[in-house]
Amino acid sequence: MILIHNAKIYTLLSDQPQASALLIERERIRAVGDEGLLALAGAAERVDLGGRPLIPGLTDAHLHLEHFALALQKVDCETPTLAECLRRVAERVRLTPPGEWVLGHGWNHNVWKDVPPSTGGLRQPGYGCAADLDAIAPDRPVYLTAKSLHAAWANTAALRRANVTPATADPPGGRIGRDESGRPNGILYEAAMELVAQAVPEPSVEMVAEAIRAAQPALWQMGLTGVHDFDRRRCFAALQRLNDRGELRLRVLKSIPLELLPHAAALGLRTGFGDDFLRIGAVKAFADGALGPQTAAMLQPYEGKSGDDRGMLFIDAEELFEQGRLAVESGLSLAVHAIGDRANHEMLDGFERLRQYERNLQHPHFDTHPLRHRIEHVQLLHPADAGRLAQLGVIASMQPIHATSDMEMADRYWGRRAALSYAWQTQLRHGARLAFGSDAPVESPNPFWGVHAAVTRRRLDGTPAPQGWYPEQRLSVLEALQAYTLGAAYAACMEDRLGQLAPGFLADLLVLDTDPFTCEPDALPAIRPLATMVGGEWVYRAV
Repeated sequence: MILIHNAKIYTLLSDQPQASALLIERERIRAVGDEGLLALAGAAERVDLGGRPLIPGLTDAHLHLEHFALALQKVDCETPTLAECLRRVAERVRLTPPGEWVLGHGWNHNVWKDVPPSTGGLRQPGYGCAADLDAIAPDRPVYLTAKSLHAAWANTAALRRANVTPATADPPGGRIGRDESGRPNGILYEAAMELVAQAVPEPSVEMVAEAIRAAQPALWQMGLTGVHDFDRRRCFAALQRLNDRGELRLRVLKSIPLELLPHAAALGLRTGFGDDFLRIGAVKAFADGALGPQTAAMLQPYEGKSGDDRGMLFIDAEELFEQGRLAVESGLSLAVHAIGDRANHEMLDGFERLRQYERNLQHPHFDTHPLRHRIEHVQLLHPADAGRLAQLGVIASMQPIHATSDMEMADRYWGRRAALSYAWQTQLRHGARLAFGSDAPVESPNPFWGVHAAVTRRRLDGTPAPQGWYPEQRLSVLEALQAYTLGAAYAACMEDRLGQLAPGFLADLLVLDTDPFTCEPDALPAIRPLATMVGGEWVYRAV
């Protein structure tokens, strides 16, 4: 047993919000109380925290674990200028043998201030182009994914490897950037990314498993003890290997891609199947694109655009219902990526029909345990749809750090509509459940950066103003932390064992260097765990 005492413990329990001691037996919490627990501890290992704060372990409710782990090995392209991005790529090119791929991630053309004007129609305004990469890598294929993961940038060698030519047609749900003469300019949108991605040598399952194993300490050191993963089948296979070896020490809720739904249903898989470290989550579908490349599906055109420029809608309400029926019949919940107000409206219409379908099935389990459907991102809602997630029992799976990263783009492309974007307080007020994540590697998975964004709606540098961007949507520290704990646990159907520090719950917890409930809001991003425990085991200790 382990006795943690002389601590400032925030349990997140409504009837016992604070305590000073925890008694842990094996992987679970045996008792929560005060120094009186010393009498029950017997020969337990005693850990005196000297009054330091302790909170439940945090869960990132939307993360791409394989992409995050592999991105740690790629060129970091998240730079303030195009020139700096190219400098970093050139540095990696010098270290890469001729003919081998150079991979990178994180570029965001929306923040670059030094992009030259279009030259001869080759360069799309605001973006890099294939010629930029050709100048530094003429004999090595280069493929760089955007920060949003909804666009990519390739050089001529990469396009050649992928057989992308002027005659290559845009794939369904995607677009190839082209110059004035119709030649590919190196920028690929949405499904067109796969044209080049499929030419990149695939890492093996074992390589992915090793990358995830090596990435776990980085997540523990940020305060994460669990993640909801939205990568694909190879990641699931890698996670199973790690779990079989006892090397998986993050609690992972694993999504199923929509195209694999028939296979999952045929095998009898259900949401919640698995153990406390690896279990089946929801079936993941995509309703639209993203804000950055203006592929999110909108009810009205983007600011300054024509009437036809309303983004890309990949599935509508009817398609969600038709495909979702098999999921519901199989006991599988749905998680749908929806960013634009049209995409969210269509998905809410689809979920309304699915909820009625669930009721008509007259399955006794659904009466007491409705499926935990979720919309991922919920970045922009029409005012008429603001209360519908709560009405339908659909979880708002959101990423607060997106608001601070995207605020300038939201103002630029959505105008006054942005008042109901990233609207966390609106969702809470209507009674929806929030589950917070990062969408890493799109953003940093550091949950305290997310808490800061939720509480202040300001960037790390304090912009845009002391009161924050649309400050009426700010949350309290408690509300933000609940979305990383109670909300994430509920979304995973694990609220009976995770998200709080209570007797019988799994001993996942953080010892912090700073008290998030008493520090100044500007200090929140700098909070660091001094120790992280998962299932009664210290997986990280700074001292």
